Amino acid sequence: MITPPTTAALPAPLRRTKIIITLGPATESEEMLEKLILGGADIIRLNMAHAKHDWTRTVIRRIRAVSARIGREVAIMMDIKGPEIRTGDLEVPIELKAGEIFDFTVKPGADRNQSEEIRSVDVNYQDLVNDIAIGDTVLVDNGLIRLEVLTKDHAHIRCRVLIPGELKSKRHINLPGVTVNLPSFTEKDRADSNVGLEEGIDFLALSFVRSAADISLLRDYLEQKKSLVRIIAKIEDQSAITNLNEIIAATDSIMVARGDLGIECPFEELPVIQRRAVQSCIAQGKPVIIATHMLESMIIQPVPTRAEITDVANAVYEQADCVMLSGETTIGKYPLDCVQMLDKISRRIEREEAPALRETAVFTSERMKVLHSAVVLANELPRSKLLTFTRHGFMAHGLAALRPLHSPILAFTPHLPLLRQLRLLRAVEPYLLPLSSEPDVTIENAIITLRRLGHVAPGDKIIVVTDIVSQDRLVDAIQLRTIR
Repeated sequence: MITPPTTAALPAPLRRTKIIITLGPATESEEMLEKLILGGADIIRLNMAHAKHDWTRTVIRRIRAVSARIGREVAIMMDIKGPEIRTGDLEVPIELKAGEIFDFTVKPGADRNQSEEIRSVDVNYQDLVNDIAIGDTVLVDNGLIRLEVLTKDHAHIRCRVLIPGELKSKRHINLPGVTVNLPSFTEKDRADSNVGLEEGIDFLALSFVRSAADISLLRDYLEQKKSLVRIIAKIEDQSAITNLNEIIAATDSIMVARGDLGIECPFEELPVIQRRAVQSCIAQGKPVIIATHMLESMIIQPVPTRAEITDVANAVYEQADCVMLSGETTIGKYPLDCVQMLDKISRRIEREEAPALRETAVFTSERMKVLHSAVVLANELPRSKLLTFTRHGFMAHGLAALRPLHSPILAFTPHLPLLRQLRLLRAVEPYLLPLSSEPDVTIENAIITLRRLGHVAPGDKIIVVTDIVSQDRLVDAIQLRTIR
């Protein structure tokens, strides 16, 4: 049990950057889940690339049970596989040599000149011959093997090996700059999503988003299911970079998935893409996640490299909403240490003075201008905190989008699913509270809760942002209060 600090003590700063962990063999036990949630994990990611439905149902229920027992509700993100091109099965691995001619076969069993001693592997996508062009690059197994397309026919794609390596069964294929006409929301994705919606997930992450149309397809599915699950668009290839702003406008949030993105794009472009994505999301008022290889070395060692520490710090400096762990918490030896490391780095960098944001697209509505005024006031008052009440999430989302310099956003909601979804937002600390018809009663109840938890102390300035009833109309209002 963690004992909350006394109300007489100065409250510890709430971490603004949120932490996402990916569940796996190293972390799926009830005991480890409790440690990770208490250690600061805000969102639990389920990678559906290889997950079975029975396992998925079991771990979702386990996460909910542990969260309820320890009194800290976390969100659950289901990351669906999306369109994917893979090599087929091989009896034994093939050691490809530099300069070797090699075939990808899109129609298994197709005739070939038997006098040619050219090795080959099947591919699971038959229309690949129509999408790919002579001269295109084929990357296999996370870019470890590189080939160039020489010729193609109705059944074969003939390539020259540029970077050699050992080719094993079912390796992922990347095609930089190639538009692939696979469906963005596959039958497997639909089946996986059905399980997630039945079990009450909070976020659905769509892989390899290429355009806003991909988001529309998934949103139509969610509307048919009458689901309020939020969509996370994963930015993983060059098409997504080209269409970045329209994707941000269409989705609920963005994940910069640097694993495949680093394969699809030149390495030196990756930091530029990351910064552009974060800035574009902030400008449009959408949450953004930085993912993959944050603390990769900690899969096998107890401390990160100095470069990894700086990488995490840069994401925090850029004011991303979340940082995410993948292999570090699925198969890693030190999952709890990884969460604690993200927590420690984030808290330290957040003490540095961040630049105030220039006015952006999120300020266009009158309500956002009211929220902007509250954030300006908070920025000028030391030890101030923003307090808001929300039934649908607008107030908390708006305040988070405006990136207060130092003030946490204490968001009270009567709805548990919304509380979980608010875990995604930078600087937002959500609480569950029934909202009274009397605004003053609701505010007093919220302050009592914050004092009990040690999240406010005497002398703190509380900037209350809410809507109140005035002559049968809702009026947005800002109040300044001092904790006695």
